This record gives sequence, structure tokens and C-alpha cells, in this order.
Amino acid sequence: MAKKRVFLLLMFAAMMGACGESSPPSSKQEAVPTAEERLAQLQKQADSGDANAQFGLGAMYHNGKGVPKDIAKAMEWYLKAAAQENASAQFILGLMCGNGEGVPKDVAKAAEWFQKAAVRGHADAQFELAGMYFRGEGVPQDGAKGIEWGQKAAAQGHSKAQYNLGMRYLNGEGVPKNVAKAVELL
Repeated sequence: MAKKRVFLLLMFAAMMGACGESSPPSSKQEAVPTAEERLAQLQKQADSGDANAQFGLGAMYHNGKGVPKDIAKAMEWYLKAAAQENASAQFILGLMCGNGEGVPKDVAKAAEWFQKAAVRGHADAQFELAGMYFRGEGVPQDGAKGIEWGQKAAAQGHSKAQYNLGMRYLNGEGVPKNVAKAVELL
């Protein structure tokens, strides 16, 4: 019994030692870069043509995160990223054009940007484009195209697209009435 207690005490001591202070960091570990260093690195990547970095800089300027808010600079970086087929940049440009943010409101131009992002599989752009086709906003009203883009967004798990499409099946709006399909989507 005494041997068992000694063993348990030694195990406890070993475990406590393992949970104690850690050794000082190795000199080989690199310091965490500062916000300024991260911004400089992102700027360098964006300047070299990296579309994701260009989108990232656009978002920083758009939201004023890490840099002063500057919609004109945001637009500049989004346009560079969009020119390289960055779907997220194309989607944001669609929102900006549709809302008149940094540019005069232009729903036709918004639809163009959403179309570009939608064909690249951007679910939010597909959802927005579906709504524009249903309403005839910036594009000719076309329920069939609205259904098509809504189905693509819904297939990617876009909950609002699933709901809207489900309601259309429930009510037979633009599609044959199908309660089972509606329940599946809702």
C-alpha cells in the first residue's frame, strides 16, 4: 500500500511539473508581425497583382479596418481584384453599385457585377441576381432566370434562397406547385 502511495505521489509530482512554467521561447521563433507590417505585406502582395490581397485591401479601406475608411481606394482595389475574376470583389462591387455607395446608383451595373460573380459560383451573387430577375430590376423581368439563379444559390445552402424558392414551390409562383419540394427547401 505504501509503495502505491509513493508511486501516486511521484506521478502527481511529475504531472504538476509538466504543467508548470514552460521553457522560454526559442530564439528561432519569429515575433508576431505588427499591424503595420501585416498591412505592408498585404500592400506588397496587392501591388504584385495578387487578387485576394487586392480584395483584402479593398475590404480594409471599405470598412476602415487598419486604415482610414476610404471608399474611393476601396473601389480601386475591388476593381483590380474583379478584373482578375475575384468573385467576392465582383459581388461587393454589385452591392456598391446597387446601393450607390461610392458611385452613382446604377442597378443595371449592379446586375452586371452580380452576373460576373454568380457565374463563378458566388451564392450571395446568385441570390441577388435571382431577386433582380424576379423584380425586373436592372435586368428584364424573367421569372425563369430568377428560378434558375435561385436554385443555384439554394443548392449551395444559401438559406434565404432556399426559403424564397420553397415559398415559390408552396404557392406555385413561377414553378409548378409542389408542396413536397417546398417542405424540403423550407
